[in-house]
Amino acid sequence: MIKSIYENLANAIVLQAVKDYRDALRTLKKHPRRSDARSVKNDCERFFRSSWYQTLTSVDGEILMRKLNEEVC
Repeated sequence: MIKSIYENLANAIVLQAVKDYRDALRTLKKHPRRSDARSVKNDCERFFRSSWYQTLTSVDGEILMRKLNEEVC
């Protein structure tokens, strides 16, 4: 029971980062000079490459970023 609560929390954290990254990429596609979107993109990339991310999921962060970039661009 407790394990599933932590798994749900870990999944929610990763999914929110995916949404934030996707939104930032879409914003930058339309408005390349938006510094707020650039900051979110950079923060998400650091997260996807972090040991914290690796603790939360077994999904490869580099592959995830590549797929999201392909989806948006």
